Amino acid sequence: MLPIDGILPELTRTLAKTTTALLQAPPGAGKTTRVPLALLDAPWRDGRKILMLEPRRLAARSAARYMARQLGEAPGQTVGYRTRLDTRVSGTTRIEVVTEGILTRLIQTDPMLEDYAAVLFDEFHERSLQADLGLALVRESQQALREDLRLLVMSATLDTAPIARVLGDVPVISSEGRAFPVDVLYRPLSRSARMVDHVTAVVLEVLGDQAGSVLVFLPGAGEIRRVAQQLAGQLPENVVLAPLYGNLKSEEQDRAIA
Repeated sequence: MLPIDGILPELTRTLAKTTTALLQAPPGAGKTTRVPLALLDAPWRDGRKILMLEPRRLAARSAARYMARQLGEAPGQTVGYRTRLDTRVSGTTRIEVVTEGILTRLIQTDPMLEDYAAVLFDEFHERSLQADLGLALVRESQQALREDLRLLVMSATLDTAPIARVLGDVPVISSEGRAFPVDVLYRPLSRSARMVDHVTAVVLEVLGDQAGSVLVFLPGAGEIRRVAQQLAGQLPENVVLAPLYGNLKSEEQDRAIA
């Protein structure tokens, strides 16, 4: 059971009565993977698909794969995805997870979005030009061409009041999050040290002191590759090194997430 499950009945009732809403749910609440599935049985869907926007290709693929697993299916059946480099959809697909550029092209091709009953904007707090443009285009389609089109903006941290006003004082639904204790241990980088060397040393220190997995965030793919190269010959045999960034092949991304 995830925190978002407690407000799903309220969300479905709200979208039955109105066409636009905002959902505020902290990270870990489960909004990305629970909400689209909860809307599959909505009467207003009337056979049309649910379209969910994700800001990154990796997130789009991961969300679709996770939802498909919840249904005991492979991606491309009830739940599919479309990204610039990878597409898994079929005639049975009812939930499509797409990236920002895909949404813009869909609207350009079909301004009425006739195949879709709802458009969900996930992680809207990340705010990008493409996401803002997509929201403006979907809102225009909804107001001018498709009064029945549902629009749901989902955010983890965004102050929802300004967007609610812009959209016409639409309902705002909030979910509780799920927090865990965090210890902060700081290892500052000295002026004479190279970042890659420093990160490598800290990772080895953590692996020696702590049990469990280590997730390391770095500025870009170049830094990820260089740290991985340095770590490769120094890790214990039971440690699996799995780089993760957008331009990796999908099999390598799946390996890291698994």
